[in-house]
Amino acid sequence: MSEFNTSDFMNPMMTQTWMNGRHEVRCVKVIAETHDVTTFTFGMSQPVLFFFKPGQFVTLELEIEGERVMRSYTISSSPSIPYSFSITVKRVVDGKVSNWLHDNLKPGDQLAVHGPVGQFNCMDFPAEKILLLSGGVGITPVMSMARWWFDTDSEVDMVFAHSARSPKDIIFARELEYMSTRIDNFQMHLICEKTEIGQAWGGYRGYLNHHMLSLIAPDFMEREVFCCGPEPYMKAIKSMLQDAGFDMDRYHEESFGATPVKDVEQAEKHADAAEIEDLQPKDMVQVTFTDAGKEVAVALGTNLNEAAIEAGVNISKACGVGICGACRVKVVSGDFEMAQNGGISEEEIAQGYVLSCCTSVTGNIEIDY
Repeated sequence: MSEFNTSDFMNPMMTQTWMNGRHEVRCVKVIAETHDVTTFTFGMSQPVLFFFKPGQFVTLELEIEGERVMRSYTISSSPSIPYSFSITVKRVVDGKVSNWLHDNLKPGDQLAVHGPVGQFNCMDFPAEKILLLSGGVGITPVMSMARWWFDTDSEVDMVFAHSARSPKDIIFARELEYMSTRIDNFQMHLICEKTEIGQAWGGYRGYLNHHMLSLIAPDFMEREVFCCGPEPYMKAIKSMLQDAGFDMDRYHEESFGATPVKDVEQAEKHADAAEIEDLQPKDMVQVTFTDAGKEVAVALGTNLNEAAIEAGVNISKACGVGICGACRVKVVSGDFEMAQNGGISEEEIAQGYVLSCCTSVTGNIEIDY
């Protein structure tokens, strides 16, 4: 571990600011939140201010069993504590990365992260009244938002409603309780699907529904809503709000669980093929990967990641929907169309970079990879 002078962290001339990109960080703390959820805190030896928009995420670059693996995690800490940042990870059955983190990552270990990025954040959608809805480990981005408003003495009117499987599965339970007792503009409500024998529980039971929401936040129709959780949870919340006539322009959700673009495209191709057989020859284009020394001919409009797979080139990726930036590559020359979701900056685009997961090849193209 590198030696450093703590006084440097108070010297504005020595301090750097975190920017979207690849960074080497060091794990400084490992905190058990529940029986299967752990928080990992990272920092740097030199003074760095980890500024980001609450709700954004980073992508971890790991080596597991000799394989380079990328995985995205929301930042659970707040930029109001700027010299470190944290992710909070749930152990998942057969989860390659989550299990590796729980079993192997310890203070002092170094790894690379990409980010921060993400359009799901509270700074881009300011409001005076907020409703934060979360399920399970989906609490992480909305907790970052709540911590930010709490630490900065904001006057934002917050209602925080979190759903967990049982009382022992409530993440950040003590901190949420503390926050609710310190300020008047933070109302906390916990909902448990079930309780186990011997567990005392005085909160809401079952699943969040319209009647329960009306008790938790009678004025929910007037609030800006931020939602994150498992796909079924977010789907149910969205449907409930739509049925209530909520203005969905004021509804925001984390989109890690979205179906990857290539899967949607593949499903559409199969559906089209079932109805009509296209006998017309397809226009072919050449895709060249200069560093790998490989090239491949693919149909016009092919996704760049799929072209790489056909050429035998492995481009790192994580989210698959253009929000994490892990699959960034540089176009040397050629034609393409990119439909990204915030995972790349305008400066990077100007330099010729694209996100391969959401880029279609529209002509012969040369990639520096």
